[in-house]
Amino acid sequence: MTEAEPSRARRLKAASHGVHEGLDNAIMAAKPFSSRETYVEFLRIQQLFHRDIAALYEAPELTALFPDLAERRRYDQVRADLADLGADPADETARPRFVAGQALDLPTALGWLYVAEGSNLGAAFLIKAAAALGLSDEFGARHLAASPEGRANQWRSFTAVLDAPEMTDDEEARVMDGASAAFTRVRGLVDAGFGQGGAADAA
Repeated sequence: MTEAEPSRARRLKAASHGVHEGLDNAIMAAKPFSSRETYVEFLRIQQLFHRDIAALYEAPELTALFPDLAERRRYDQVRADLADLGADPADETARPRFVAGQALDLPTALGWLYVAEGSNLGAAFLIKAAAALGLSDEFGARHLAASPEGRANQWRSFTAVLDAPEMTDDEEARVMDGASAAFTRVRGLVDAGFGQGGAADAA
């Protein structure tokens, strides 16, 4: 990447704009914070997405790049949110997208992590909506909580590492494909969970 070129994070944002915007619109249409019942469905969507990527947060190839990666994992918090509300989790019999110990394509994994970490950045307004349902980062909305360092700082530290590695054109394409696949996965979960035009965020 030359100095004139945008960062990898900015290229990802531009390349995924369409699918990301479609997902956001589906989320708004579903109104997942209109009641605790719809919010529970939102949590199940979050559960399945974060289960898909849970193994990434302990993958040696990634923890070598992101020393705080394990602390960024939110799967357990989503499960705790469901338990707080006395709700059954979604069925987890299907194989997750990433499995601990299986061979990992680093560029693809970085694309999926970009989506997960970006959703945390965008969760600031979601936790405010959750508060209207009597939820907080200590009950029912744990997975939406900001990190102690703050959302913006956490995002900057993530993108600094994301932008650093030199990659071939093929590797760059796999990062983009990974992000697109992650957004598409969440949109599929949204449509299945809320029906046509429904949604939830990827965070």
